[in-house]
Amino acid sequence: MKETVAQVEDFAELGIYLDEPVKSYSSGMNSRLSFAISMAVDFDCYLVDEVISVGDARFNRRCEDELKRRATKAMVLVSHHSDLILGNCDHAAILENGRLRVIEDINEAVHYYTNM
Repeated sequence: MKETVAQVEDFAELGIYLDEPVKSYSSGMNSRLSFAISMAVDFDCYLVDEVISVGDARFNRRCEDELKRRATKAMVLVSHHSDLILGNCDHAAILENGRLRVIEDINEAVHYYTNM
């Protein structure tokens, strides 16, 4: 347990604010903590939303590096950022008018999405 807490503290970089009530956190602080906690557990499949797009550029890179380190795991990434999708995904699905459209080629999927 101590090792897991140390990993979360290190990754989230919240310093003394880690001990403050979560309800007092900004959305960025909450996202940092949430991502750090999810990365402290070794899952077979990760469901990641745009949490890695919040905060400063350095934190974003750390998040992306951490996900790349887990590239052997399955991941479902939900994002509007095409660079994030292109850099992390092999396949894509686009939610369009309440229907899920699967597009196997990632470049085609990004092109389709950006021209909707």
